[in-house]
Amino acid sequence: MAQQEDSLKKIISHCKEYGFIFPSSEIYDGLAAVYDYGQNGVELKNNIKEYWWKFMTRLHENIVGIDAAIFMHPKTWEASGHVSAFNDPLIDNRDSKKRYRADNLIEEYRDKLYAKIDKEVEKAAKRFGDKFNKEQFLSTNEHVLKTQAEIDELTARYDKALNSNDLEELRQIIIDKEIVCPISGTKNWTEVRQFNLMFQTKMGSVSDEQSTIYLRPETAQGIFVNYLNVQKTGRMKIPFGIAQIGKAFRNEIVARQFIFRMREFEQMEMQFFIKPGTEMRWFKYWKTMRRKWHEALGFGTDNYRFHDHEKLAHYANAATDIEFNFPMGFREVEGIHSRTDFDLGQHQKYSGKKIQYFDPEMNESYVPYVIETSIGLDRMFLSILSASYCEEEIKGDDGKTDKRVVLRIPPALAPVKVAVLPLVKKDGLPEIAEKLMKDLMYRFDCRYEEKDTIGKRYRRQDAIGTPFCVTVDYDTLKDNTVTVRYRDDMRQERIAIDKVADLVSANCDLNNILKHLADEDIALPEE
Repeated sequence: MAQQEDSLKKIISHCKEYGFIFPSSEIYDGLAAVYDYGQNGVELKNNIKEYWWKFMTRLHENIVGIDAAIFMHPKTWEASGHVSAFNDPLIDNRDSKKRYRADNLIEEYRDKLYAKIDKEVEKAAKRFGDKFNKEQFLSTNEHVLKTQAEIDELTARYDKALNSNDLEELRQIIIDKEIVCPISGTKNWTEVRQFNLMFQTKMGSVSDEQSTIYLRPETAQGIFVNYLNVQKTGRMKIPFGIAQIGKAFRNEIVARQFIFRMREFEQMEMQFFIKPGTEMRWFKYWKTMRRKWHEALGFGTDNYRFHDHEKLAHYANAATDIEFNFPMGFREVEGIHSRTDFDLGQHQKYSGKKIQYFDPEMNESYVPYVIETSIGLDRMFLSILSASYCEEEIKGDDGKTDKRVVLRIPPALAPVKVAVLPLVKKDGLPEIAEKLMKDLMYRFDCRYEEKDTIGKRYRRQDAIGTPFCVTVDYDTLKDNTVTVRYRDDMRQERIAIDKVADLVSANCDLNNILKHLADEDIALPEE
């Protein structure tokens, strides 16, 4: 656990030092759980958006995009259930005066039990070597079986309490498991209470109850209220999807773990409208499709897993999370939900407007069902940084050991694709480098640097994840070639200066990943 916390602290420090993420309003001591994206962070963020947007709207002819307003009619949130049911169960520790989400405390305790099992497996694997049988060990080891029984008992109680909204039982689980406050180390807990997460504000010149509106807590409702507009103007036939990227706001009382949980965040959501009765097939299809999208970045399949929900939201009949192995353990990065016809049905009821689809094949109208894919852009950002961050010890030309920090960001997503570096600031080298920079800047995000030694400049580019550094040196004056230095293995090679653009394009083109995904033949599962 301490090692995981240390890893996250290093990433947070690196983000600030190299212009990825800054605490918001830092000159005024910051604003809790609110962050600003710096010059490199915004480029990476935009590249992630582009990857998602092109995957959804270009690789799928039946998916289109919109950009709905943040402010919506307040009845929207009554219809969606957010006014009455968008709550977190909170508990306070009387000694530290700190407030926590009761469900998070229980889940973190359960994670520690899973970690105990993992530790037992790791120890046994070292002891038995190649003869180790993991499945047999998990099913026979006394300590593992005892811990697993506790996990099963805890999960059953926890899920039952959540499903029945039994706040007293949630507190009793915390008491029974002797869960302590991380700050005070005591078990002096208050009762569990519900707290609504929506931000309220006022619209218009008169501040009264009639003028109360909300900052949207999710982007999905903007899609649902525009369903008819998109379907009719786009002549869309079911099945079809509507995609959106946008800001959402939640008054998280317990916001922590850097950008993993914030009060202002960005979502990338797609609502896929389907014929009732086909939802389980489409749910399985989008589970597979979305995981492949993540895995196409090359971080390894072991860093992802599905977590199927036992406790379902009021609108869903199936739900799963794609979890990523963050520094703080496996956590949700994306959710796939079968939302049934709840949302459109509720908006039809509250608005008094008919929101249905006429199916010419069935010769009847119905309220479509919906499969949702919802990914937190900020969490996706953190997952990429977590998987890319690497500290290495390397030997220099003088034989001394040096340390470099490198971000092995997938080249197509890297904030800067290529850095152009004149070896020295004289003898015509800067002029050649500047001309090369101008030739490249129309196609790629580039960086020009001439300050400090070439080694220090390489290190700075490694730290922001630049895949290629191109050095203009004295040999360039003779044969019009440059040295290309590769980020991941620090390999160097000479190539003709007019071949640089082709090299960068071949390795950094987002379309290469998209073409790979397009070639994946994923069939709709049978019923």
